Amino acid sequence: MFISFEGIDGSGKSTQARRLVAALQARGTQAVLTREPGGSEGAEEIRRLLVEGRGERWSPETELLLFTAARRDHVERLIRPTLERGAWVVTDRFADSSRVYQGLARAENRQLVEELHSLTIGIEPDRTFLIDIDPEISLVRGQSRGGAEDRFESLGIGFQKRLREGFLTLAREIPERIRVIDGHGTEDEVAIRILAAL
Repeated sequence: MFISFEGIDGSGKSTQARRLVAALQARGTQAVLTREPGGSEGAEEIRRLLVEGRGERWSPETELLLFTAARRDHVERLIRPTLERGAWVVTDRFADSSRVYQGLARAENRQLVEELHSLTIGIEPDRTFLIDIDPEISLVRGQSRGGAEDRFESLGIGFQKRLREGFLTLAREIPERIRVIDGHGTEDEVAIRILAAL
């Protein structure tokens, strides 16, 4: 299976993606953990351009092109080869992030996002877990991590609220693929919800 985790910054999706891979491996399932932007050498180079620097460093359109380039490399070099050899792929973010960040929250570019995805990516996860959490909580978590990768957190609480609504809208549009998981509570509680949904 190809599984993605989505959610606003600081929602806990990275932690839960790691936990799911560990749970799958403990059951004897070959599973690879990856992330976006990133996951392959070229995509990791593009990642630095996207997640560091000023919040308004790129226009939404330029940002979308960079994300799409990174995603294409990721799919070519890691996702497709891993699935073809029969292993599972669990990714911390995939195309739904572009649909929400560049397609809804940063600008109304949803049609452009879908056209680029169709032309250059062409695959969707089998299942997506959307970790839903209060933006006030997630922003504090995200900012407490520190480090240089805080470009999107620097856009503030209003942006995080738009992101959350965008993800929930997407989940309503694609209920057959996207499962909304309550992200409140302990890591163990959230992990149990994800395994039950899987």
